[in-house]
Amino acid sequence: MNRVLNISAYRFVTIDDPQALRARLLARAGSLELLGTILLAPEGINLFVAGAPQSVHGFLDWLREDARFAGLHARASWSQELPFRKLLVKVKREIIRMNHPAIQPAQGRAPAIDARTVKRWLDQGHDDQGRPVVALDTRNAFEVDHGTFENAIDWRLAKFSEFPRALDVHKAELEGKTIVSFCTGGIRCEKAALYMREAGLDHVWQLEGGILQYFEETGGTHFRGACFVFDEREALDLDLAAKNSRR
Repeated sequence: MNRVLNISAYRFVTIDDPQALRARLLARAGSLELLGTILLAPEGINLFVAGAPQSVHGFLDWLREDARFAGLHARASWSQELPFRKLLVKVKREIIRMNHPAIQPAQGRAPAIDARTVKRWLDQGHDDQGRPVVALDTRNAFEVDHGTFENAIDWRLAKFSEFPRALDVHKAELEGKTIVSFCTGGIRCEKAALYMREAGLDHVWQLEGGILQYFEETGGTHFRGACFVFDEREALDLDLAAKNSRR
């Protein structure tokens, strides 16, 4: 029986006090016996935590009392055991490193497209204006190797900070198409979509909630394989269960 609630969430929002917030988060998550990783940066928060359901929900409720995180949406999955060994709360320069300071999602998001619309577009092979649709995987190559969308573009990134250079090389291939950037939970594809729009590509969307929300809302149609996750479960199947049979 699955008894551990796992959540992933992020929010791009200005954080002026990351060190002070770190201490508060560490104390509250620790008191609730949660394990996982929380990343803080001036641009926002990114978290992956797990624990007893009432503890996880209590932590989210407490976090959302802060106006900066009132709109935080968490994606949930379940496991039999805790997939983390410790609790880490870290302050970073970016919650997802791109090394491109002009990209500031807290100042305005790229347009997002919901999972059901993406499924419909992939079903028909074009968007509602008739443009061909391409799915662009913004994850690292080893993650893509666990599973991705059918015919997705994969630039074999070793790390996300390589994305801007990869776009410079491949931009012409995307001209005139509707591009849906996607990643595990939404954080990388949000920055990627903003960068592509800054680079002059007009029809760029980010997949709202990433692969995990797509699984939840569509059952994973058009996705082949499993979705890699950064914990001991390794990867999740289309039903958001751990692919590793030991979980």
